Amino acid sequence: MTIHKEGRLLLAVMLLVLAAINIGLYFYVGSTTVVKLIGIASAIIFLLVLQFFRNPLIKISVQPNQVIAPADGKVVVIEETTEEEYLKDRRIQISIFMSPVNVHVNRTPVKGVVEFFKYHAGKYLVAWHPKSSTENERTTMVLKTENGVSVLVRQIAGAVARRIKWYVKEGDKLEHGAEFGFIKFGSRVDVFLPVGTKVLVKEGDKTLGGRTVLAEL
Repeated sequence: MTIHKEGRLLLAVMLLVLAAINIGLYFYVGSTTVVKLIGIASAIIFLLVLQFFRNPLIKISVQPNQVIAPADGKVVVIEETTEEEYLKDRRIQISIFMSPVNVHVNRTPVKGVVEFFKYHAGKYLVAWHPKSSTENERTTMVLKTENGVSVLVRQIAGAVARRIKWYVKEGDKLEHGAEFGFIKFGSRVDVFLPVGTKVLVKEGDKTLGGRTVLAEL
């Protein structure tokens, strides 16, 4: 288990600020009940933020035709829909909602080349809102597998998550489960698969990024 690079500076600054506040209160006010409670609250807040930026070391072990979960969370949508931005055809959409307690590393669901990538500024509707996938801040990435299958992955910011990070560009070759991005403080990731794909999860299932098999192409 390590701390993700997106959280290291924030955690260091937060630790210094909280330590300064508590040390200052101790010297100027003394060891009162209120000061002790502030110290406990500070520790709890720091630990909550710390757990959000945890980055577990995982072993990717999947078959080439398998589609793995791009994030930890819960499957909230499995439906056939039309992907309007790039693929412009009928697709099976699988959406995973990430709560603030989930690991927020985003991983590639398939091995392939980044055929398309685009960032969209947008709104901050709650992640489960029907229009969040088309109106919220988001990124769209399309991976083309060795067999020529295009798989679209979309990072979507939510009401709390207001910063999407990505580490890829068009033309990059990515392995199964490679880290391609991070969303801070809870949001959603959508995967769009060809119609006819064998889906192996159902709505309500919990997922582990890079480990849970969503489907087979």
